[in-house]
Amino acid sequence: MTTFATTETPLAEILDADLARRIGTAFGHRTVGDLLHTLPRRFRRQGQRVDRKSLVEGERVTVIGTVERLSSSTYTSKKGSKQRQRVTLVVTDGGIEFEVVFFAGWGIKNILPVGTEAMFDGTLSTFRGKLNLKHPEFLILATAAGGSGELKGSGNLAALAELSAKVQAEGGESLFGRRLLPVYASREGVTSWEVFGAVVTALRALIPVVDPLDQSVIDAVNLMSLDDALHKAHMPSSQEEMDAAGYRLRFDEALALQLLLGARRRFFSRDPAPPSPVRADGLRAAMWSRLPFALTAGQQSVLEDISADLTRDQPMNRLLQGEVGSGKTVVALLAMLQVLDAGRQCVMLAPTEVLAVQHHRSLTAMLGDLGEGGRLGAAEGATRVVLLTGSMSTAARRQALLDIVTGEAGIIVGTHALIQDSVDFFDLGLVVVDEQHRFGVRQRDRLRTKGRDGMVPHLLVMTATPIPRTIAMTVFGDLEVSELGELPGGRRPISTSVVPAREKPRWLERTWERVREEVAAGHRAYVVCARIDGDDDKPAAKDDGSIPLTAAVDLHHSLSTGPLAGLRVGLMHGRLSPEEKDTAMTAFAAGRLDVLVSTTVIEVGVDVPEATVIVVMDAERFGVSQLHQLRGRVGRGGLSGLCLLVTNSRFDSRAMDRLSAVASTTDGFVLAQLDLTQRREGDVLGDAQSGALSALRILSVVEDGAVIGIARQYAEQILDSDPGLHTHPALAERVFRLVGSEESAYLERY
Repeated sequence: MTTFATTETPLAEILDADLARRIGTAFGHRTVGDLLHTLPRRFRRQGQRVDRKSLVEGERVTVIGTVERLSSSTYTSKKGSKQRQRVTLVVTDGGIEFEVVFFAGWGIKNILPVGTEAMFDGTLSTFRGKLNLKHPEFLILATAAGGSGELKGSGNLAALAELSAKVQAEGGESLFGRRLLPVYASREGVTSWEVFGAVVTALRALIPVVDPLDQSVIDAVNLMSLDDALHKAHMPSSQEEMDAAGYRLRFDEALALQLLLGARRRFFSRDPAPPSPVRADGLRAAMWSRLPFALTAGQQSVLEDISADLTRDQPMNRLLQGEVGSGKTVVALLAMLQVLDAGRQCVMLAPTEVLAVQHHRSLTAMLGDLGEGGRLGAAEGATRVVLLTGSMSTAARRQALLDIVTGEAGIIVGTHALIQDSVDFFDLGLVVVDEQHRFGVRQRDRLRTKGRDGMVPHLLVMTATPIPRTIAMTVFGDLEVSELGELPGGRRPISTSVVPAREKPRWLERTWERVREEVAAGHRAYVVCARIDGDDDKPAAKDDGSIPLTAAVDLHHSLSTGPLAGLRVGLMHGRLSPEEKDTAMTAFAAGRLDVLVSTTVIEVGVDVPEATVIVVMDAERFGVSQLHQLRGRVGRGGLSGLCLLVTNSRFDSRAMDRLSAVASTTDGFVLAQLDLTQRREGDVLGDAQSGALSALRILSVVEDGAVIGIARQYAEQILDSDPGLHTHPALAERVFRLVGSEESAYLERY
């Protein structure tokens, strides 16, 4: 194996081949740098005992304590009549008793007698109300006689003890005698101690690391050197060293992220955009005069910002976020009409066919004769709204593509099908992306390359999943951020209640009675399930390990023949064909169905003003922001809305706390912050944010806003003087390592 290593050295050159392979599979680490840029999950201080609250059944736990009692019994193995001995040690760690069980443990009584101080590492379980570790790895720290001597043990701990001996022989400190002992995440067959051993091996082989940052930046931000940080992040001698090392590594990730976003901003601002000034006599003015309601102050303010952006020849890059029902669609429509008045086309990109169809219908209805271009009775200068999805018939698709390329279609609504190379536009001036968190930056950028004569279309991305401003500016750092906080007139408040079905079964009965009452009053109801049927790939259940998730197909049958018998109950889910989903949604919207049992395909965008109640089954299985989205499906037509969150969670569970938080407020930004804190940004913003966000190992955009802000400041300074990072090759390499070749190519285009 390699004696010396750099951060680019493959792990297989310094570690056992099997361990390198398993670490690569479990964590995605390929090089020494990958490994060392992953911090310990926590540090266990010398003398610190295990925390009862941190114990989770089924997870690996390390117990350090003294063998207080020992008992043994014989049993017969299942495979024959051979007598075996079961040895049970009672080990106390911080006042908590653990039963450490060894089967076939003839020699354990001699190796670990009462009075031995040892470390045990294994999977936690319970048996008869007692905490158990079965066949854990162990390391003897002090014998019953009080001697410490040579470390002895089993499994990975024994191997780590051997490594510790080598470190001590070189004049270093015992790995187990450290004041701060790192504890790493275990994953997919790789234990925390195996990761620790790999880190120690890597640090012993690592040659001094060349710092990619200018000394002026290091001094200005008071940063630890990168070489010191890589060592002290894993082997600190004090809390101060640990904090300084972690700050340096987080700053490096933040800087790489901000360099990428800054490069993207600069790249897309190099080419001109098609300016679209406001016309006093165009479609925008006609639409404004026909609106049956007055825009809120927030809508008018945001629209003014967007209009000003559209008049310039520099591409608009704006994120519009707001509460469900805050009126983003009408703002987007007026913006699109401003671009149409300049003779150009607009695209609205939706994440699902259900939402694309909904947008096509709502835009067509809002425009009226202004959207009937080419038809009899159309208003003067009217445009045409065309739908393009992947499931359209060949003939319909061919006609839509023809309308798009000839310019007959002014507004094109569609799904990912619009991103395909086969779609050519006559003169694309504005791209509107709905539900931004469902699309990755690569998808977004492909539409921006479809402008005419080298022009870059303006970009407006929208989301009804509220994202705190600091988070939005970090993740969508190439976008200006606008917010719609107030609801338009006519929107009524939504009341939310948690229904503890396990603890209070009568409340679930009352849930279906409330649905019947709403239907009797002429209203409609959604019932949302987390899975489709018993064959669904989603795992069944298990907030408590015993109650399966409610399946939409099964619930549809049981409600139709039971609590909601006599009502018109429909079913919609993702496995239905687009035509079947459209039929179900149309019937519900038209009032031919009273209740729609559905999966989360109705999560965003679907607008049925008569829907006043939504029942979410197994609500604990959904994220906070997702529940807020679902809740926004009701109360949209001037009628009060009711959201009932049905759960089998216990009153004292974290899931119940989360649901109670949703019920206590309708402020989406408050809930988004809670969601981000609990689930981290990747879950909330979506897997589609490929590249920078998904590649972050240390940085949390939730918790590290301050360091991100500082990094952004220095990233801008660096890019101002060296936009392609040609004189900062180490930084360019860091960006490449963070996000990969495709995203970092923005740097190479200078």
